[in-house]
Amino acid sequence: MPKLTVLTRDGDARTVDAETGLSVMENIRDNGFDELLALCGGCCSCATCHVHVDDDWINKVGPPNDDEDDLLESSDHKNENSRLSCQIEMTDDLDGLTVQIAPED
Repeated sequence: MPKLTVLTRDGDARTVDAETGLSVMENIRDNGFDELLALCGGCCSCATCHVHVDDDWINKVGPPNDDEDDLLESSDHKNENSRLSCQIEMTDDLDGLTVQIAPED
């Protein structure tokens, strides 16, 4: 089971066992991180699961697609490592992935 490290908005880090085949958002939500709202449930329509991917992992998760990028444009906290966690599928290749929950807009 791959590991996923999540940094909260306050910078507290917690590493959890992540289930492959689920999105990073689902893994964060299912492990009790309440500050990730994920209001649309993973439909790529709200941007409330915005995370900043650690520099060491950004190339491995790849760039956002056009719809995701459009949603991220609405955030005051978008940066070059911004992704919607609902659009990143957790795989064994992402074992050790680190993301920080972006500030709320």
